[in-house]
Amino acid sequence: MAWYAKWFDTPYYHLLYSNRDFKEAERFLDLLTEFLQLPEKSSIIDLACGKGRHSLYLNRLGYDVIGLDLSENSILHNKKYENDSLKFEVHDMRMPMAYQNINAVFNLFTSFGYFDDAQDDHKVFRSVSEVLQPNGIFVLDFLNADFVRSNLIASEIIRRERMDFHIKRRIENAFIIKDIFFRDQGEDFHFFEKVKLHTMQEIEQLAQQYGLHLRAKFGDYQLNEFHPETSPRTIMVFIKNEMKG
Repeated sequence: MAWYAKWFDTPYYHLLYSNRDFKEAERFLDLLTEFLQLPEKSSIIDLACGKGRHSLYLNRLGYDVIGLDLSENSILHNKKYENDSLKFEVHDMRMPMAYQNINAVFNLFTSFGYFDDAQDDHKVFRSVSEVLQPNGIFVLDFLNADFVRSNLIASEIIRRERMDFHIKRRIENAFIIKDIFFRDQGEDFHFFEKVKLHTMQEIEQLAQQYGLHLRAKFGDYQLNEFHPETSPRTIMVFIKNEMKG
């Protein structure tokens, strides 16, 4: 089983990241949707939605939202929030999506770059391009590879609810690898995260192969200008070319 399928489906993953700032996420989506100026009731796919924090807020903003995630436990958790304009489904982002003419696809909080095989990255972009309507929008919120390299914290201990997560980070073969060690009820656990350090240029070239062209880029969740050395995020907004002929 791939590391992401195993780790993301555990309660420990959500415990480790339970400090996420929901208000910051909401402010980010306010700024992003204001910038995009999507029509009222636009359809949005939240690709790799996790426990649905972005999906829920986008739905509250008035959009028709479909949250897709590989984790069965996360989708089961999200199902209780469904309504006529908010749905959740288990889905592997490499596979074609069973929708068409979607206004926008959002892939947020570094939910890309997990795959060892470069062809899997191509499958993601192909799937996104196929599901979007002409002039549809793809938003990819990814880490900034240069910033990660220059600001790497090699080790730390993160405490969550009386549990200590021992974190070790390293860069190996163009991947940032985070080893996560902890002990629960007398049992030792070890999980890891592994994300390809794609550059903005690499992602842009990949997107272009599937008719997705860069419209805007930002360096943080306040949508400030992107600076390669100092921006913590690489937030890219692509638009799908309108097909001709």
